Amino acid sequence: MMRKMDEEKNGSSETRQGQITYISWAEYCSRSDNTARELAGTSHMVYLGALGSNPFTILFKYLGQFVMTMRILWREKPRAVFVMSPPVIAVLPAYVYKLLTGTPFVIDAHTAAFLHPRWKHFQWLQHWLGRRAATTIVTNDHLAEYVQKNGGHTTIIRDVPIVYEGTETYPLNGRFTVAVVCSFNYDEPIEAIYEAAAQLPDVRFYMTGNPKDLDPAIAAKKPENVTLTGFLSDEAYGSLISNAGAVMTLTTRDHTMLRGAYEAIYQGTPVIVSDWKMLREAFDDGAVHVDNSVEQIVAAVNEMQVNHKRYKEGALKLMQRKHERWQRTKEQLLARIGR
Repeated sequence: MMRKMDEEKNGSSETRQGQITYISWAEYCSRSDNTARELAGTSHMVYLGALGSNPFTILFKYLGQFVMTMRILWREKPRAVFVMSPPVIAVLPAYVYKLLTGTPFVIDAHTAAFLHPRWKHFQWLQHWLGRRAATTIVTNDHLAEYVQKNGGHTTIIRDVPIVYEGTETYPLNGRFTVAVVCSFNYDEPIEAIYEAAAQLPDVRFYMTGNPKDLDPAIAAKKPENVTLTGFLSDEAYGSLISNAGAVMTLTTRDHTMLRGAYEAIYQGTPVIVSDWKMLREAFDDGAVHVDNSVEQIVAAVNEMQVNHKRYKEGALKLMQRKHERWQRTKEQLLARIGR
């Protein structure tokens, strides 16, 4: 499967030449799409999902995605190529394209590129490519120091402005609502969220993510006031996080930027996030921080309800500051790639 942003939003193929092309070997990534939009480029999701990711098919999958990526680059002839990592393998066609044309490439490295167990054995390749990239985008100082120590240049971008277009509305039931943005990943305290929700029967929780990825033992504990939304369109997801009383997104893994949290702030919605140093700095207004325990999750939801106006105002102030910071970072990034 290959998806790209709408032609009418990005111009014809002729006008796209000489701009930025953003490649993601993923089914979907709002960070990629919105970064490309902010940089007046195009975003492509290159993903042969039918081949899966098991050891018997992964080589064919990556080979196919490599060829698809090269075709995009030859067609669009970008001035710079941005690539999401992981998987770090996705950066290889951008490197080959640089060898052939001299076009600089930028690695947009998510935290998982360095900390996820799957990519631990590929750090040598991450750093080798990082030394050849114009810059590696990371979300925090800790990862920036890690990349720099291994010879790469870094640009810290904690988040980019998020825009949701369209008129689709996600239905909420009118009670105080919490949108729980998650993917049922190993670092998300889903069981603690379920236990906390059970103690807050008057609050409605809407939990995103694919229910098929939820551990059956935990799924059996889902309380009545939790709704599993399943897949949502961009418009419906945007509606959910814009209209919820708060957005909750938690992680047990340090140095992890929570995309759902900054997506919410850019809609002016206050957030409940984990109490890590990086997240305290990134969400220093309009937010309640918790240690991922049941007790603190319950207390955070109650606090958000009682003082919702104050947290809403804080979220709006933080949104404005994030927009201002992004404009400064954007100028530095474009200068780095010679635009």
